[in-house]
Amino acid sequence: MEQYLEAGLIVNTHGIDGGLMIKSYCDTNEILAGLKTLWIKKKDGFAPIKVTRAGQHRGMVLAHVEGVDDLTKAIPYKNTTVYAKREDLPPLAEGAHYIVDLIGLPVINAESGKVYGTLADVSNTGASDIYEVSTEKGPRYMPAVPEFVREIDLGRGIFIVPIEGMFDEI
Repeated sequence: MEQYLEAGLIVNTHGIDGGLMIKSYCDTNEILAGLKTLWIKKKDGFAPIKVTRAGQHRGMVLAHVEGVDDLTKAIPYKNTTVYAKREDLPPLAEGAHYIVDLIGLPVINAESGKVYGTLADVSNTGASDIYEVSTEKGPRYMPAVPEFVREIDLGRGIFIVPIEGMFDEI
């Protein structure tokens, strides 16, 4: 399992004191704003950046980090993905999983055992997550809701009960 998980994207600077505006990839902005250390991917691994203060601002996280105390120092961070250490994140709710752990799992019919393909991506439309399943006939999309997803076993796969037409030609 990945130790460092994508937590957000620095989309802009804020103010003259080196503030960083971060679009959160976490379930809530509070999770990202609560982290004391963020990580940035470098050629030889991950480098920590210490968060000195953070909060919500205009639907994003406004963070100040050690060593970045003016606009000139903040600008190079724009468009940088920030990561969180898995161990620094709050425990997941019962039955919840990190998306990175689901990507690549086989998508299997819970009743017949037929493998439709592998999970390629997860996106969110607001109402629910949408699974993109990579199949031999191209991508297929399905809502990640209990009506379709019966079980997720990180060691075996994602077991689903599709409706008619969802995977018929595969």
